[in-house]
Amino acid sequence: MRVLLVGAGGVGTAITRIAARRPFFDEMVVADYDRDRAQAAVTSVGDPRFRAAEVDASDPAAVVALLRRTGCDVLLNATDPRFVVSLFQAAGEAGVTYLDMAMSLSQPHPSQPYEKPGVMLGDAQFARHEEWAAAGRLALVGMGVEPGLSDVFARYAADELFDEIDEIGVRDGANLTVDGYEFAPSFNIWTTIEECLNPPVVWEKGRGWFTTAPFSEPEVFDFPEGIGPVQCVNVEHEEVLLIPRWVAAKRVTFKYGLGEDFIRTLRTLHQIGLDKTDGVIVPGPNGPVTVSPRDVVAASLPDPATLGERMRGKTCAGTWVRGVKDGAPREVYLYHVVDNEWSMAEYGSQAVVWQTAINPVVALELVASGVWRGAGVLGPEAFPPRPFLDLLTAYGSPWAIREQSALAATVS
Repeated sequence: MRVLLVGAGGVGTAITRIAARRPFFDEMVVADYDRDRAQAAVTSVGDPRFRAAEVDASDPAAVVALLRRTGCDVLLNATDPRFVVSLFQAAGEAGVTYLDMAMSLSQPHPSQPYEKPGVMLGDAQFARHEEWAAAGRLALVGMGVEPGLSDVFARYAADELFDEIDEIGVRDGANLTVDGYEFAPSFNIWTTIEECLNPPVVWEKGRGWFTTAPFSEPEVFDFPEGIGPVQCVNVEHEEVLLIPRWVAAKRVTFKYGLGEDFIRTLRTLHQIGLDKTDGVIVPGPNGPVTVSPRDVVAASLPDPATLGERMRGKTCAGTWVRGVKDGAPREVYLYHVVDNEWSMAEYGSQAVVWQTAINPVVALELVASGVWRGAGVLGPEAFPPRPFLDLLTAYGSPWAIREQSALAATVS
């Protein structure tokens, strides 16, 4: 396997550090619009299988040319969602396997944004499923941590833990703090604004997909391993679009543990228009320039990849499932926790980006070995979950299951 990794930011760099410890691939070309950043990622691993390149992810022709020049047979997309369509298109034109961690962007319904979906996450990719399937090529979409590992958990619960599932709810929370900053998101702020301020999507059997207002249905979820209770709210996320395609459940949701201060900041950005992506004209010393308000916000905040030394605490990604097993009610939380102190000491990557990065590497190894195989545009739920979870543990990053009924008994 020869991999073209596009994107050498925090997640892309963490991918190189994780992959460098595994023998399943022959070469990984790390490409970024900033060649120096790609070279820094390569230099940090000191492995001859890695080399740097420069490419504009928004230019499919340039990406196709790079794929052909390097002989790579897999494109791993570690950019933000703005570039999903162009990279997905390039992989299709070059005839290579494609893998991403976030799917093509949504567009709210033009007249009823908080009731009906418009263009949904991943629609642009799923529209080409038949084309990819007919060509015998695989596009594995949404294969990060959330979406990704959370979807694997959902499939595992359906296969091994439940006879019937009433609800699957992805729940993400952390107790991370960043020394010296009142507001410093631990993940790409462009993506964070997109998913938090768009209308969240919910799926229900008999009703299908529908939308609600941002930050709806607040609840307090008690996260494991010392993280504790965190307020969670509905957020737009790929799992709600992926899980119902392969896993039978009566309801699917995604709730993010943002906390009141974070929600207040995002609401303020929205109220004053700083979440917008359309350009606005700003006077400058050399004449007016056009800038995106959201890009200004992103440029004003610290790069999440550089925050590791200032971060304290743990992050938890997991899937809560409620249903019936052997005629009795059952409720579980399948989860994966990363301690920032551990990930920094072991890999030099902060916890959130490292937790995202490990999952596509595990998936690539399963594809390389033929354990995961398929054709078309497929989500993580389309593949057997046990090999993934076993290999994740073998990478030194175990997952766990908590029986929620036992937790309730303890709390009471």
